[in-house]
Amino acid sequence: MSIFQYQKRKGYFTRLKEALQVTKDDLSHRIDQVMGTGSSGITETQLETLEEILIGCDIGVKTTLEILERTRKATSDQRFLTSFQLRRTLRDCLLEIFSKVGESEVERGQPHVVLVVGVNGVGKTTTIGKLAHYLSAQNQEVLICASDTFRAAAVDQLDIWAQRSGADIVKQTQGADPAAVLYDAIIAARARSKDVVITDTAGRLHSKINLMKELEKMIRVASREIDGAPHETLLILDATTGQNGLVQARHFLEVAGVNGIIITKLDGTAKGGIVVAVARELGIPIRFVGVGEGLEDMLPFSPEEFVDSLIPE
Repeated sequence: MSIFQYQKRKGYFTRLKEALQVTKDDLSHRIDQVMGTGSSGITETQLETLEEILIGCDIGVKTTLEILERTRKATSDQRFLTSFQLRRTLRDCLLEIFSKVGESEVERGQPHVVLVVGVNGVGKTTTIGKLAHYLSAQNQEVLICASDTFRAAAVDQLDIWAQRSGADIVKQTQGADPAAVLYDAIIAARARSKDVVITDTAGRLHSKINLMKELEKMIRVASREIDGAPHETLLILDATTGQNGLVQARHFLEVAGVNGIIITKLDGTAKGGIVVAVARELGIPIRFVGVGEGLEDMLPFSPEEFVDSLIPE
């Protein structure tokens, strides 16, 4: 079982709605434009426009085609559909997609080792700080492992986040072996009776074979020291990159055994539908969505509240 279980926070729904406001407004407005305010005949031209709308908010081609097919079936007899009925069809389809995402098998460890992976610029360092804060608020003792030794600023940034979240940190000099830093962090976590080790990694592009091999080395070191480690590998995806994030994700799935997704910068895009595409294409649980830069600006993911925020009834 993941240590990142869904726990609703005060003001959760409001924050999520705010993050998805641009996507929701665009989607709702354009659906109303296509369908009108009352019952209307559905035409192939309208369906083509609906296809453009859905793909435009990054819901994904497969999901879009499924929604269009359901719409055709819903109007196969009378060929009339209201804007409300179309929204209901959309909601049902999205909730069904999320319901098919099974819970990943996660072995609990002591300490519980979490590996955070993703390409440059997706917000790994910030996310680690927020994860540490989230766990600390649940009385978990957290140690941050600064294994991104390639980027000079990464360790300094993690230092600041560790202080803000009340977590310990283990670090070495720039250029040190990341696997060695992780080894030191695991030893320190045991000595200090820490519950969780959250491990930063360098921003790896899937084309950098040597860096991917280094990630494999870190996994080997962790598993040698603690059975089942790393127990959770969280892939960070930037919502603003849209479908390109899925290409990155598939490479990490092959190498790192990813069993959880965090989608950042959801508040900075009009294409919030990417959350749906990630769920459908990857079939891996979405743990959190990022909606800002503050400590509290990472929300545990709820499919029902996401759909309510994106397509209100």
